[in-house]
Amino acid sequence: MDRALTEPQEDVVPARPSSPHQSRRRRARRRGLSFNRLVPNILTMLGLCAGLSAMRFALLGQFGMAAGALLFAACMDGLDGRIARLLRGTSRFGAEFDSLSDFVCFGVVPPFMLMMWSLPPRSRFGFIPCLMFTVCMALRLARFNATLDDDSKPEYAASFFSGVPAPAGAGLALFPVFVGLEAQRNDLPGLEVFAHSPWLSAACLIVTAFLLVSTLPVWSFKNFKVPSQMIVPLLLGTGLYAAFLVTEPWGALASAGLLYLIMLPFSRRSYWHLRHEAEEDRRLGGQAVTAPRSSPPSAG
Repeated sequence: MDRALTEPQEDVVPARPSSPHQSRRRRARRRGLSFNRLVPNILTMLGLCAGLSAMRFALLGQFGMAAGALLFAACMDGLDGRIARLLRGTSRFGAEFDSLSDFVCFGVVPPFMLMMWSLPPRSRFGFIPCLMFTVCMALRLARFNATLDDDSKPEYAASFFSGVPAPAGAGLALFPVFVGLEAQRNDLPGLEVFAHSPWLSAACLIVTAFLLVSTLPVWSFKNFKVPSQMIVPLLLGTGLYAAFLVTEPWGALASAGLLYLIMLPFSRRSYWHLRHEAEEDRRLGGQAVTAPRSSPPSAG
């Protein structure tokens, strides 16, 4: 006999339909952005606050704290874009906010620090390099924003910046501060006097300003491929520099600025080499397309 007929059946009570008010409440969804899309903007905000804090430390004469805050802002600037692409939280608002933060942190704060460091604030000649640096930084960021939606760039140019990027420009401009802090740390009065020279600060600002608005191709290290034979030396060099950074932080930052300047000619040579290869491939491809076909041999 069927088991379903012998066992007692329980009465199935149908679910009571919810009221219209409850159904509308269930269907209502909260509007807003997901937290993933806010994380890059939060990092940009932290970097902006760090840059503004650097100005406060410079006013108080705490240049070590000011340089550390600006270094933290540079780290946040390097992370926000990458995290935005990783979390798929890129937006036009984030790009504009990042650009404005870069202008304040890397276009306004470094000359302000150098004015407090060695440039006489009441001298109009000391103000000209600061003004020049900030204007060139604004032009550099405006040019970068104008090319965000430009898809006409060749493939080989995707791994290069046009001119020195904003965080690197700030680091090059603050070379006198790094040298002076290293001299104070190791009690080198002669080097400290040299670092406080207004001519050195003015020269760093002017040279960096020209590098910012130049069309010099500079490695961006975004799509940089390391040859297999250079992986181990690169790892060893990174470990040695990290140890140097921990023991002598200001000397390591000053050395990084010098190494960056030495790298610029090699970056330009790499760009022109890739451009020459692309033009050669294009020329050979065009010849292969337009080459006349050989006539078939005549019979007999």
